[in-house]
Amino acid sequence: MRLTGLRAVMGVALLAGIVCVGIAPCLAGPTVVVGANVPPSSRIPVERIDHRAWTDLLKKYADSAGLVDYASWKDSVEDQRALDAYLAVLSAAKFDRSTPREVQLAFWINAYNAVTIKGILREYPTDSIRNHTAKVFGYNIWQDLLLVVEGNNYSLEQIEHDVLRKMGEPRIHFAIVCASIGCPRLLNEAYMPDKLDDQLTVNAKAFFADRGKFTFDAQRGTIQVSPILKWFAEDFGADLQAQLRMIAPYLPRDAQRIATSPGVRVSYLDYNWGLNDRSKGRSSPRR
Repeated sequence: MRLTGLRAVMGVALLAGIVCVGIAPCLAGPTVVVGANVPPSSRIPVERIDHRAWTDLLKKYADSAGLVDYASWKDSVEDQRALDAYLAVLSAAKFDRSTPREVQLAFWINAYNAVTIKGILREYPTDSIRNHTAKVFGYNIWQDLLLVVEGNNYSLEQIEHDVLRKMGEPRIHFAIVCASIGCPRLLNEAYMPDKLDDQLTVNAKAFFADRGKFTFDAQRGTIQVSPILKWFAEDFGADLQAQLRMIAPYLPRDAQRIATSPGVRVSYLDYNWGLNDRSKGRSSPRR
Protein backbone atom coordinates (compact mmCIF):
# COMPACT_ATOMS: atom_id res chain seq x y z
CA MET A 1 0.00 0.00 0.00
CA ARG A 2 1.32 3.45 -0.84
CA LEU A 3 1.92 5.83 2.05
CA THR A 4 -0.98 8.06 1.05
CA GLY A 5 -3.32 5.07 1.12
CA LEU A 6 -2.04 4.00 4.52
CA ARG A 7 -2.57 7.51 5.89
CA ALA A 8 -6.12 7.51 4.54
CA VAL A 9 -6.94 4.21 6.26
CA MET A 10 -5.38 5.40 9.52
CA GLY A 11 -7.40 8.60 9.30
CA VAL A 12 -10.65 6.66 8.94
CA ALA A 13 -9.65 4.41 11.83
CA LEU A 14 -8.92 7.36 14.09
CA LEU A 15 -12.22 9.01 13.21
CA ALA A 16 -14.00 5.77 14.15
CA GLY A 17 -12.27 5.75 17.54
CA ILE A 18 -10.19 2.65 16.79
CA VAL A 19 -7.07 1.85 18.79
CA CYS A 20 -4.71 -0.66 17.16
CA VAL A 21 -1.84 -2.37 18.94
CA GLY A 22 0.87 -4.41 17.26
CA ILE A 23 1.52 -5.20 13.63
CA ALA A 24 -1.70 -7.05 12.70
CA PRO A 25 -4.51 -4.92 11.26
CA CYS A 26 -7.17 -3.87 13.75
CA LEU A 27 -10.07 -2.27 11.93
CA ALA A 28 -13.16 -2.34 14.12
CA GLY A 29 -16.62 -1.20 13.21
CA PRO A 30 -18.76 1.51 14.79
CA THR A 31 -20.14 0.42 18.14
CA VAL A 32 -23.82 0.48 19.06
CA VAL A 33 -24.60 0.65 22.78
CA VAL A 34 -27.96 -0.51 24.12
CA GLY A 35 -29.39 -0.46 27.60
CA ALA A 36 -28.67 2.46 29.91
CA ASN A 37 -25.89 3.92 32.00
CA VAL A 38 -27.33 3.32 35.46
CA PRO A 39 -25.41 4.92 38.33
CA PRO A 40 -24.30 2.54 41.11
CA SER A 41 -26.73 4.12 43.57
CA SER A 42 -29.67 3.19 41.32
CA ARG A 43 -28.72 -0.41 40.59
CA ILE A 44 -30.67 -3.28 42.12
CA PRO A 45 -29.72 -6.88 42.98
CA VAL A 46 -30.01 -9.05 39.90
CA GLU A 47 -32.47 -11.28 41.75
CA ARG A 48 -34.96 -8.40 41.56
CA ILE A 49 -34.67 -7.87 37.80
CA ASP A 50 -38.13 -8.35 36.29
CA HIS A 51 -38.11 -10.42 33.07
CA ARG A 52 -41.88 -10.36 32.53
CA ALA A 53 -41.66 -7.69 29.83
CA TRP A 54 -39.36 -9.99 27.83
CA THR A 55 -41.84 -12.85 28.19
CA ASP A 56 -44.66 -10.59 26.99
CA LEU A 57 -42.72 -9.64 23.85
CA LEU A 58 -41.72 -13.23 23.12
CA LYS A 59 -45.29 -14.47 23.55
CA LYS A 60 -46.38 -11.85 21.04
CA TYR A 61 -43.72 -12.30 18.37
CA ALA A 62 -42.06 -15.74 18.73
CA ASP A 63 -43.95 -18.94 17.94
CA SER A 64 -43.54 -22.38 19.50
CA ALA A 65 -40.89 -23.30 16.92
CA GLY A 66 -38.80 -20.26 17.81
CA LEU A 67 -39.52 -18.34 14.62
CA VAL A 68 -39.88 -14.59 15.08
CA ASP A 69 -42.28 -12.17 13.41
CA TYR A 70 -39.61 -9.53 12.85
CA ALA A 71 -41.71 -7.63 10.31
CA SER A 72 -44.54 -6.96 12.77
CA TRP A 73 -42.13 -6.20 15.61
CA LYS A 74 -40.25 -3.77 13.38
CA ASP A 75 -43.53 -2.05 12.50
CA SER A 76 -44.48 -1.59 16.16
CA VAL A 77 -42.84 1.53 17.60
CA GLU A 78 -44.44 0.69 20.93
CA ASP A 79 -42.94 -2.79 21.15
CA GLN A 80 -39.54 -1.64 19.92
CA ARG A 81 -39.60 0.81 22.80
CA ALA A 82 -40.70 -1.98 25.13
CA LEU A 83 -37.61 -3.97 24.10
CA ASP A 84 -35.40 -0.93 24.70
CA ALA A 85 -37.01 -0.49 28.11
CA TYR A 86 -36.29 -4.13 28.98
CA LEU A 87 -32.65 -3.74 27.95
CA ALA A 88 -32.46 -0.68 30.23
CA VAL A 89 -33.85 -2.81 33.06
CA LEU A 90 -31.05 -5.34 32.47
CA SER A 91 -28.54 -2.49 32.75
CA ALA A 92 -29.78 -1.82 36.29
CA ALA A 93 -28.64 -5.23 37.56
CA LYS A 94 -26.11 -5.49 40.36
CA PHE A 95 -24.17 -8.70 41.00
CA ASP A 96 -22.21 -9.86 44.02
CA ARG A 97 -20.46 -13.03 45.13
CA SER A 98 -23.60 -14.41 46.71
CA THR A 99 -25.70 -14.16 43.53
CA PRO A 100 -27.04 -17.68 42.88
CA ARG A 101 -25.76 -19.41 39.76
CA GLU A 102 -29.24 -19.98 38.33
CA VAL A 103 -30.02 -16.27 38.70
CA GLN A 104 -26.89 -15.36 36.78
CA LEU A 105 -27.51 -17.95 34.06
CA ALA A 106 -31.11 -16.85 33.50
CA PHE A 107 -30.10 -13.18 33.41
CA TRP A 108 -27.33 -13.62 30.85
CA ILE A 109 -29.27 -16.02 28.61
CA ASN A 110 -32.13 -13.52 28.47
CA ALA A 111 -29.66 -10.70 27.89
CA TYR A 112 -27.97 -12.51 25.00
CA ASN A 113 -31.25 -13.30 23.30
CA ALA A 114 -32.75 -9.84 23.82
CA VAL A 115 -29.65 -8.07 22.51
CA THR A 116 -29.61 -10.37 19.47
CA ILE A 117 -33.25 -9.55 18.69
CA LYS A 118 -32.48 -5.86 19.11
CA GLY A 119 -29.60 -6.21 16.66
CA ILE A 120 -31.72 -7.96 14.06
CA LEU A 121 -34.54 -5.43 14.35
CA ARG A 122 -32.02 -2.66 13.67
CA GLU A 123 -31.06 -4.34 10.39
CA TYR A 124 -34.39 -5.83 9.29
CA PRO A 125 -35.25 -6.71 6.57
CA THR A 126 -32.32 -9.10 6.29
CA ASP A 127 -32.04 -12.83 5.59
CA SER A 128 -29.11 -13.71 7.86
CA ILE A 129 -27.20 -12.40 10.84
CA ARG A 130 -24.06 -13.22 8.87
CA ASN A 131 -24.81 -10.22 6.65
CA HIS A 132 -23.86 -8.05 9.63
CA THR A 133 -20.64 -9.68 10.83
CA ALA A 134 -17.86 -7.79 9.04
CA LYS A 135 -14.54 -9.62 9.35
CA VAL A 136 -12.07 -6.82 8.60
CA PHE A 137 -13.70 -3.40 8.52
CA GLY A 138 -17.19 -2.33 9.49
CA TYR A 139 -19.90 -3.29 11.92
CA ASN A 140 -19.89 -6.78 13.42
CA ILE A 141 -23.07 -7.47 15.36
CA TRP A 142 -21.34 -10.02 17.60
CA GLN A 143 -18.58 -7.61 18.59
CA ASP A 144 -19.95 -4.09 18.16
CA LEU A 145 -23.47 -4.32 19.63
CA LEU A 146 -22.92 -3.68 23.32
CA LEU A 147 -25.17 -4.01 26.37
CA VAL A 148 -24.34 -1.89 29.41
CA VAL A 149 -24.35 -3.85 32.69
CA GLU A 150 -22.82 -2.49 35.90
CA GLY A 151 -21.26 0.30 33.87
CA ASN A 152 -19.43 -2.13 31.56
CA ASN A 153 -20.14 -2.81 27.89
CA TYR A 154 -20.72 -6.46 26.95
CA SER A 155 -20.74 -7.66 23.36
CA LEU A 156 -22.58 -10.80 22.33
CA GLU A 157 -19.24 -12.58 22.02
CA GLN A 158 -18.29 -11.54 25.54
CA ILE A 159 -21.62 -12.63 27.00
CA GLU A 160 -21.26 -16.03 25.35
CA HIS A 161 -17.57 -16.76 25.80
CA ASP A 162 -16.49 -14.72 28.82
CA VAL A 163 -19.62 -15.06 30.95
CA LEU A 164 -21.95 -17.92 30.04
CA ARG A 165 -19.47 -20.56 28.89
CA LYS A 166 -17.39 -20.03 32.01
CA MET A 167 -20.35 -20.94 34.18
CA GLY A 168 -20.06 -24.62 33.26
CA GLU A 169 -23.57 -25.23 31.93
CA PRO A 170 -23.32 -26.76 28.43
CA ARG A 171 -27.07 -26.50 27.90
CA ILE A 172 -26.64 -22.77 27.30
CA HIS A 173 -25.85 -23.85 23.72
CA PHE A 174 -29.47 -24.99 23.41
CA ALA A 175 -30.79 -21.72 24.86
CA ILE A 176 -28.86 -18.77 23.44
CA VAL A 177 -30.02 -17.87 19.97
CA CYS A 178 -28.10 -16.18 17.14
CA ALA A 179 -31.29 -15.54 15.15
CA SER A 180 -30.54 -18.40 12.76
CA ILE A 181 -32.43 -21.55 11.82
CA GLY A 182 -29.38 -23.58 12.84
CA CYS A 183 -29.54 -22.18 16.35
CA PRO A 184 -31.72 -23.66 19.05
CA ARG A 185 -35.27 -22.37 18.99
CA LEU A 186 -35.93 -19.09 20.74
CA LEU A 187 -38.01 -20.12 23.75
CA ASN A 188 -41.09 -17.91 23.74
CA GLU A 189 -40.77 -17.01 27.39
CA ALA A 190 -37.99 -15.58 29.52
CA TYR A 191 -35.66 -17.96 31.31
CA MET A 192 -36.43 -17.79 35.03
CA PRO A 193 -34.18 -18.90 37.90
CA ASP A 194 -36.87 -20.94 39.62
CA LYS A 195 -37.55 -23.09 36.56
CA LEU A 196 -34.28 -22.77 34.69
CA ASP A 197 -33.34 -26.45 34.81
CA ASP A 198 -36.70 -27.49 33.35
CA GLN A 199 -36.50 -24.81 30.65
CA LEU A 200 -32.98 -25.84 29.63
CA THR A 201 -34.04 -29.48 29.53
CA VAL A 202 -37.13 -28.74 27.42
CA ASN A 203 -35.16 -26.71 24.91
CA ALA A 204 -32.34 -29.28 24.75
CA LYS A 205 -34.87 -32.00 23.91
CA ALA A 206 -36.50 -29.75 21.31
CA PHE A 207 -33.07 -29.13 19.78
CA PHE A 208 -32.36 -32.83 19.27
CA ALA A 209 -35.90 -33.54 18.09
CA ASP A 210 -35.26 -31.21 15.14
CA ARG A 211 -34.02 -33.22 12.15
CA GLY A 212 -32.12 -30.18 10.96
CA LYS A 213 -29.94 -30.52 14.06
CA PHE A 214 -29.88 -34.26 14.81
CA THR A 215 -30.50 -37.48 12.88
CA PHE A 216 -29.55 -41.11 13.47
CA ASP A 217 -29.52 -44.46 11.70
CA ALA A 218 -30.04 -47.35 14.12
CA GLN A 219 -29.01 -50.05 11.64
CA ARG A 220 -25.73 -48.38 10.70
CA GLY A 221 -24.99 -47.11 14.19
CA THR A 222 -24.49 -43.54 12.99
CA ILE A 223 -25.62 -40.16 14.18
CA GLN A 224 -25.42 -36.72 12.65
CA VAL A 225 -25.40 -33.74 14.97
CA SER A 226 -25.36 -29.98 14.70
CA PRO A 227 -21.87 -28.47 14.31
CA ILE A 228 -22.57 -26.62 17.57
CA LEU A 229 -21.44 -29.86 19.21
CA LYS A 230 -18.14 -29.58 17.30
CA TRP A 231 -17.57 -25.85 17.74
CA PHE A 232 -18.06 -26.05 21.51
CA ALA A 233 -16.98 -29.65 22.04
CA GLU A 234 -14.93 -28.89 25.16
CA ASP A 235 -18.05 -27.59 26.92
CA PHE A 236 -19.72 -31.00 26.58
CA GLY A 237 -16.89 -33.24 27.71
CA ALA A 238 -13.22 -34.10 27.45
CA ASP A 239 -13.67 -36.49 24.52
CA LEU A 240 -16.33 -37.61 22.06
CA GLN A 241 -17.62 -40.40 24.31
CA ALA A 242 -18.05 -38.00 27.23
CA GLN A 243 -19.76 -35.48 24.98
CA LEU A 244 -22.22 -38.09 23.73
CA ARG A 245 -22.96 -39.25 27.27
CA MET A 246 -23.71 -35.67 28.21
CA ILE A 247 -26.27 -35.14 25.45
CA ALA A 248 -27.76 -38.67 25.59
CA PRO A 249 -30.56 -37.83 28.09
CA TYR A 250 -31.90 -35.20 25.67
CA LEU A 251 -31.90 -37.40 22.56
CA PRO A 252 -34.92 -39.24 21.16
CA ARG A 253 -35.30 -42.51 23.06
CA ASP A 254 -34.22 -44.75 20.17
CA ALA A 255 -31.08 -42.68 19.65
CA GLN A 256 -29.83 -42.79 23.24
CA ARG A 257 -28.47 -46.33 22.95
CA ILE A 258 -26.73 -45.58 19.66
CA ALA A 259 -25.07 -42.43 20.97
CA THR A 260 -23.54 -44.27 23.92
CA SER A 261 -22.45 -47.36 21.96
CA PRO A 262 -18.66 -47.83 21.65
CA GLY A 263 -18.76 -48.11 17.86
CA VAL A 264 -20.98 -45.13 17.14
CA ARG A 265 -19.93 -43.02 14.17
CA VAL A 266 -20.53 -39.29 14.32
CA SER A 267 -20.70 -36.71 11.54
CA TYR A 268 -21.89 -33.14 11.47
CA LEU A 269 -24.80 -31.55 9.66
CA ASP A 270 -24.63 -28.30 7.71
CA TYR A 271 -25.43 -25.19 9.71
CA ASN A 272 -28.32 -23.09 8.45
CA TRP A 273 -27.50 -19.39 8.90
CA GLY A 274 -30.84 -18.29 7.47
CA LEU A 275 -32.79 -15.91 9.66
CA ASN A 276 -35.33 -17.45 12.05
CA ASP A 277 -37.96 -15.31 10.39
CA ARG A 278 -41.56 -16.47 10.72
CA SER A 279 -42.50 -14.82 7.43
CA LYS A 280 -39.89 -16.82 5.50
CA GLY A 281 -40.08 -20.16 7.26
CA ARG A 282 -37.06 -22.42 6.91
CA SER A 283 -35.72 -21.72 3.42
CA SER A 284 -32.44 -19.89 3.89
CA PRO A 285 -28.66 -20.02 3.32
CA ARG A 286 -26.56 -22.81 4.75
CA ARG A 287 -22.95 -22.99 5.72
